[in-house]
Formats: sequence, structure tokens, C-alpha cells
Amino acid sequence: MGNGRRRFTDEFKREAVKLCNQPGAVVTQVARNLGIDHSVLRRWVQHARDGALEMNPAKPLRSEAASELERVQRELRRVTMERDILKKALGYFAKDPQ
Repeated sequence: MGNGRRRFTDEFKREAVKLCNQPGAVVTQVARNLGIDHSVLRRWVQHARDGALEMNPAKPLRSEAASELERVQRELRRVTMERDILKKALGYFAKDPQ
């Protein structure tokens, strides 16, 4: 079982909106072809119209490597914090009760 929510890159959203803006494109069909819900795609199209979704292709996109690096850095911060907590606990419990 998954966590229920899928995350999409800005590039994927931009390309999906571009497909919807093609002449004769139907949002429900485009969504079905992409394997996403039509309501999600409609929201992306609306955000693009409102300017909330960055449609400028000149904006540098986060590559998969950059996303992976960010995830690993978050995990490293979490693990480092856990290690520091365990070190402090070990120091506290290792003290001689005398």
C-alpha cells in the first residue's frame, strides 16, 4: 500500500498543461493518457492560467539527481539529530550514580 499521494515534477505539470492547450485536446482524455485524475489536470490548467504554475521553460528545472540529493540531505539531517540525541542519552545513563 502506498501513501496515497503522488508527487509530480514541475516539468511534468508544464508538459501536461501544454498537451491540454493543443487544439482539439480534451482534458479528460489527456489525463487518462497520462494516468492522472482529470480533476488534478484541470487544477494545473487553472493554476497555469492564474499564473500560480510557473510555465516558463527557461526556469531551471530540478533534475532527478537534485531531488535525490535534497532527499538524502534531509535524511542525513534527521539521522544526525537522532545520533546526537542518542549520544546525549548515553552520556546521561552512563554516568556513575555515586
